[in-house]
Amino acid sequence: MPQPVIRLARTDEYDEVARIWMESWVSTGLEEASNFLLAKLRARVPMEVEQGWSLYVADDNGKLAAMLALHVSDRYLDQLFVAPEYQGNGLGRRLLAFTRQHLPDEIWLRCVRENEKAWRWYEREGFAFEKEQAEPTTGFAMKYYRWRKSA
Repeated sequence: MPQPVIRLARTDEYDEVARIWMESWVSTGLEEASNFLLAKLRARVPMEVEQGWSLYVADDNGKLAAMLALHVSDRYLDQLFVAPEYQGNGLGRRLLAFTRQHLPDEIWLRCVRENEKAWRWYEREGFAFEKEQAEPTTGFAMKYYRWRKSA
């Protein structure tokens, strides 16, 4: 079976990107799916792109399998979400390798403290914990991580 292709997202895919974001986020058990959450994410996607996101998708023959949002100038991996039916098959690792191609020297990211599966995965992938800080807009405690290319 061919691997999904990682490519830039098209504007006509933003609603689908928001759906994947919501379904993957909900799969963490930290929030329940709702029309309100989906509407919030649908509104946020184009706003974030306008504010500097480089937005990528993993395209599985026309079906979106994942979304990846980077702030390249800040070396920031903002969002990496894999649709639940694609989780556990190495797609997240491929997206992280893709990120390292675009940010070859350093990457920083934030993870919700309660999303232990995610931050443990980043630790296994070579990211070092730097600090924990509350996010005032969401109320979540965020763990900050950084990866630097070895000398």
